[in-house]
Amino acid sequence: MVKEKPKSLNFSEEELVDLHELILYNDDVNTFDFVIDTLIELCNHDPISAEQCALIVHFKGKCSVKSGDLYELKPIGEEMSFRGLTVSIS
Repeated sequence: MVKEKPKSLNFSEEELVDLHELILYNDDVNTFDFVIDTLIELCNHDPISAEQCALIVHFKGKCSVKSGDLYELKPIGEEMSFRGLTVSIS
């Protein structure tokens, strides 16, 4: 019997600090189709992932729709806000 060596998760401090999430919040204004189309266009979601995120936002109130560094997420978040969606970066 061969024992498998556990893999260690070695992340540099820079990699951990630079990772942020773009959070989409629920509202009673925008349609599912609009939200799905926006996620496909701006966040590069495939249609199924976009629909799942829209459903999570609807039922849970919020959903992380994209992760990355702040410089990548900020323009996407600003465009989503410009389109009338409520977002934040954490």
